[in-house]
Amino acid sequence: MGTMNDPADWRDESQEERADRNLAELLQELRVAGLGVQVLFGFLLAIPFSARFAKLGAAQRDLYLADVVLAAVATALLVGPVAYHRLVFRQHQKEHLVRTANAMAICGLAAVALAVSCAVLLVTSVVAPGIPGTILSLAVFLLFAGLWVVLPLAGRSRRHNRR
Repeated sequence: MGTMNDPADWRDESQEERADRNLAELLQELRVAGLGVQVLFGFLLAIPFSARFAKLGAAQRDLYLADVVLAAVATALLVGPVAYHRLVFRQHQKEHLVRTANAMAICGLAAVALAVSCAVLLVTSVVAPGIPGTILSLAVFLLFAGLWVVLPLAGRSRRHNRR
């Protein structure tokens, strides 16, 4: 196995058992994240068919298109590990699958944060245009950045420094 700093030692599990557990945890997380982005994507796909869509300005339409693409990218990245798993099932590639799926999940979550932030910016550009909407949208983006990037990395850093 490894040193006491190796999480595998804390669980008394083999490398294969750890890969199984990591994959199960990752797929469960992707179920939650994937559902959320799919709801956002569905909402975004319905917007052009509303009466108010025609009243959007050119910049708002560009923002809308960027948001649709971000939501599609997020969906592809968050569902990608499931397709990958199906295609390499029983091919003894679980470790590689977990590493690749983890990278897809991180990129997918970044795309989700950007898609939600863009959606907020689009809505605030209609409801509270100008500085108030921009501040609200920036606050949402900073909330994602703080909770999804800064906080976990700070926790990793503290844990690493205690070793």
